[in-house]
Amino acid sequence: MRITVLSGGVGGARFTRGLLALLRERLPDGAGGTTAQVTVVANTGDDLWLHGVRVCPDLDTLMYTLGGAVHEQQGWGRRDESRRVSDDLAAYGLGWEWFTLGDLDLATHLARTELLLSGVPLSAVTARLAERWQPGVTLLPMSDDEVETHVETVDGRMMHFEEWWVLHRAGVPARRFVQVGLDGSTAGPGVLDALAGADVVVVPPSNPVVSVGTILAVPGVRDALRATAAPVVGVSPVIGGAPVRGMADACLAAIDVATAAHAVARHYGRRADGGVLDAWLVDDADADAVAPLRAEGWTVEAAPTLMTDVPATAAIAARALALVDRLP
Repeated sequence: MRITVLSGGVGGARFTRGLLALLRERLPDGAGGTTAQVTVVANTGDDLWLHGVRVCPDLDTLMYTLGGAVHEQQGWGRRDESRRVSDDLAAYGLGWEWFTLGDLDLATHLARTELLLSGVPLSAVTARLAERWQPGVTLLPMSDDEVETHVETVDGRMMHFEEWWVLHRAGVPARRFVQVGLDGSTAGPGVLDALAGADVVVVPPSNPVVSVGTILAVPGVRDALRATAAPVVGVSPVIGGAPVRGMADACLAAIDVATAAHAVARHYGRRADGGVLDAWLVDDADADAVAPLRAEGWTVEAAPTLMTDVPATAAIAARALALVDRLP
């Protein structure tokens, strides 16, 4: 089985970890892994240059989570982290208090930057870094080209997405998101092939606007997803009218989409109607969305979708994959 996942950071990483646990149980390889081949296409629109190093938040969250090194309480960064470098930068009056790079995490960024500056493309750099962590998946950046998401706020300011997200906690209403470099970008090596050759494509509960939405906006990706012979299954990032994690509601509000499971489904759209999904899994709290979506032709089911731990997340992945058998 070949499964391709389109992922943002924490939500997508935790879902993929549960998916791998499910596959190790159902399709074991006899050595603690799985015979299934999982490819994760990661959003790189949140990337930025900081302190002279290239930071790739979603790629690193996936790598650390699947490699067993993530800070579980935060959902991002390294466990057992220290911040001596950031504290010393602050003593010089430098650095950003709202975006602290831990010492261990900084080593990853320094390694990435050294390789990038030597001419190695991001996809090859990612493969090199993943050799250490052995995430159990093929981890692909959505593009080798630099793409950075900026936010234009309603009061006329323009700032990097991470500043809006981390410093302002998305508390300043956004007018629009501007993905600098996106129009001239191309899909990274292996990305289109991973979509065309998949047996199943999964859209996990990642931010539909600035994570999955950015991946889909890379030229060629949306068309490849619409054209693949594989079924495409999505898991709602909204439970009971609130985002599973983070401030995705603020992102949805900026594009006039309600923070509701049925509204996000319609935002993605059915492939039969020119969208990108074939099936949609919602939480039991949103069971009232099932009948209206089914009336529109969706293959949809309600089940518990809160990723409380790895076994619970594996069960969510199982329910998402089970929807494939219910497709017309």
